[in-house]
Amino acid sequence: MELTRKAHLTQADVLSALKNVMDPELGKDLVSLNMIRNIRIEKKKVSFSLVLTTHACPLKKELESAAKKAVEEIPGVEEVKVEVTAEVPQAKKLPQKEAIPGVKNTIAVASGKGGVGKSTVSVNIALALAKKGSKVGILDIDIYGPSIPTMMGIHKPLEMTEDKMLLPLENYGVKLISVGFMLDEETPLIWRGPLVMQLVQQFLKGVDWGDIDYLVIDLPPGTGDAQLTLVQTIPLTGAIVVTTPQDVALIDARRAIKMFGEVSVPILGIVENMSQFICPHCGKSTEIFSRGGGEKTSERYKVPFLGSIPIDIKIREGGDSGKPVVVGSPDSPETLEFIKIAEKVASRISVLDITCET
Repeated sequence: MELTRKAHLTQADVLSALKNVMDPELGKDLVSLNMIRNIRIEKKKVSFSLVLTTHACPLKKELESAAKKAVEEIPGVEEVKVEVTAEVPQAKKLPQKEAIPGVKNTIAVASGKGGVGKSTVSVNIALALAKKGSKVGILDIDIYGPSIPTMMGIHKPLEMTEDKMLLPLENYGVKLISVGFMLDEETPLIWRGPLVMQLVQQFLKGVDWGDIDYLVIDLPPGTGDAQLTLVQTIPLTGAIVVTTPQDVALIDARRAIKMFGEVSVPILGIVENMSQFICPHCGKSTEIFSRGGGEKTSERYKVPFLGSIPIDIKIREGGDSGKPVVVGSPDSPETLEFIKIAEKVASRISVLDITCET
């Protein structure tokens, strides 16, 4: 019987239409991905929920429009309402690694060498993900240079629950645990490997994070034994490698890529920091550290290139003042670039999570 002759629209009719709408990144239709929920039909009016796999989905508007159009084309439908929400999936179970309680996905931010702005990238990506609506935490285990408390504007001692779990501190909607909370600013951390690993284990298993979609983990710079031990210990969904464009930084970034390859951690992508300086007076671009090396490295090692961040005084001032650029200058080009990078990271994680489920 033709649909036009049916007395009533049914949920089956709606699902049949939506099976033709594909998520281009995940390579499956919305129905198979369980992204269609709460279908309601009132005579000729249809409403449903479109549940994305991340709040930071860069294709949100396109998927919403395609889903709405598909249902509007069902004969007899006169009105369609789409409610767009998101549920971040749990990352795949990692062999021989215990998941962090309450945390769905873990993002390591690494660099082959110090001084490339790794912590700045960590903070602003975390804030960009939170700005999109995700529940986000930062775990700062850059044990020899814990600068994130300053960048996040948090200067308080950690507290513990009655059952001896550390409670993260919070600012700008992002939770934070850092070794910096256990030291004063002038005290060097001179610990050997076993003590460092005890601290990391405490941070991994002894923190009451609550519910976290993405935990951004700021690693120490470099690719030595300490870093390798950390990435072998921490259950990582994927890693971001931060570099600057000059050759010496890129050589170290390539070592970081190989290090993650050795422990089977997917590279979510490369971020090229300090890619150029744009004069605020004349608008002229100067490539102080060269430019484009990060993109070339991504092509060489077949990993995604997430984006490039310019040298800008707003980024430096934001980090020093405890009000990062994503918060302090929400409409700036630098913030928009961090948001684009965060969206790409979230999309890449969604692909990894969905792929590992099927």
